[in-house]
Amino acid sequence: MAFKKLLPPLNEALERLEVTSPTEFQKKVLPKIKGGANFFGIAPDGAGKTTAMIIGTLQKLNCAQFEDAPRALILVKDKAAVLALQEAFERFTFRMDLRVYSVYEEMHIDTQRSEIFAGTDIVIATPKRLNKLFYLNGINLGSLKLFMVDDAEFLSNPKEFSFMARIPESLNRCQYAIFSSERHKRMERMQELFMPNAQFIEQKS
Repeated sequence: MAFKKLLPPLNEALERLEVTSPTEFQKKVLPKIKGGANFFGIAPDGAGKTTAMIIGTLQKLNCAQFEDAPRALILVKDKAAVLALQEAFERFTFRMDLRVYSVYEEMHIDTQRSEIFAGTDIVIATPKRLNKLFYLNGINLGSLKLFMVDDAEFLSNPKEFSFMARIPESLNRCQYAIFSSERHKRMERMQELFMPNAQFIEQKS
C-alpha cells in the first residue's frame, strides 16, 4: 500500500529515494503526527521510526520554509546522532526550501545563536546545548509545532532527562512525539510533566 495524501514535494522525494510503501509502524504513526496527537512511538530497529518522524515532520511543515523561528525541534543523544539525522533529513529536503539546522556542544554558541536567528525551520539538537541556548535567549521556540525525541533511550541518563524536561515548561501548546525502541520509566515521568494524554503506539519485535 502506498503512502496516503502526502504533499507533492514529499511524494517526489519518496519516489527519488525509492521508498514505495510505509512500514506497519509508519502506518500507525503518520496519522498521529498529522492529527496532532501526543504519543510514544515504540518499535524495534528497522521498523522505520526515524523515517516516519522525517515524513511526518515535513508534511506538518508543508514542505516549505516559513518566517524565521523554528517550527520543529528534535532532540537526540549526541553530535554524531545530530549530524546523522540532519543528513537523513537533507536526503528528503534536497529539492525543498526547508531549513534544517544542527545544534551540539562542539560548535561555538554565539555562532549557533546568530545562525538560528537568521532563520531555520527544523532544529536538531542535543538536550544540553539546546537547554543552554534557550536560557541564553539564543533560540525562539514561540512558533514551535513539534517537539520530538529520536532514539529516546538516552533519556534514562538523569542529566540528559533534566536538560530535556526543562524546555516544555516554557513552551506554548505544541505536539510531542517520543520515539524509542523500548518502554522505560522516564516515559511515565514525561506523562506527568507535559504529556498527560499521550498515546502509546507499539510494535513488538
